[in-house]
Amino acid sequence: QVQVVESGGGLVQPGDSLRLSCAASGSIFVANTMGWFRQAPGKQRELVASITGGGSTNYGDSVKGRFTISRDNAKRTVYLQMNDLKPEDTAVYYCNAQVVPMGSSWRQYDYWGQGTQVTVSS
Repeated sequence: QVQVVESGGGLVQPGDSLRLSCAASGSIFVANTMGWFRQAPGKQRELVASITGGGSTNYGDSVKGRFTISRDNAKRTVYLQMNDLKPEDTAVYYCNAQVVPMGSSWRQYDYWGQGTQVTVSS
């Protein structure tokens, strides 16, 4: 009953901006660290940015200074503001949420969104 849904991907030109959103919903007790990963064709999945429930952030080296992650705890939503996009940013972006679902186990699990395509092309 836990779902993670991304939105906001698209096709843009170098230098443009995009804002991705990821909402965790369903039978959730708490969503802890949430973050964004990306995977380009022929490459391994890499961390883009993450944010803890308290707001501490971590960024991959390739996006520092250009991307900003934020969250709205009330909405269980994380955002990724991507500025000055480059062709190297082209990838499928996946949202990850570390969630404690309602239920008998009360343990934390990783949930993944379906991915949203970001294409940066001139």
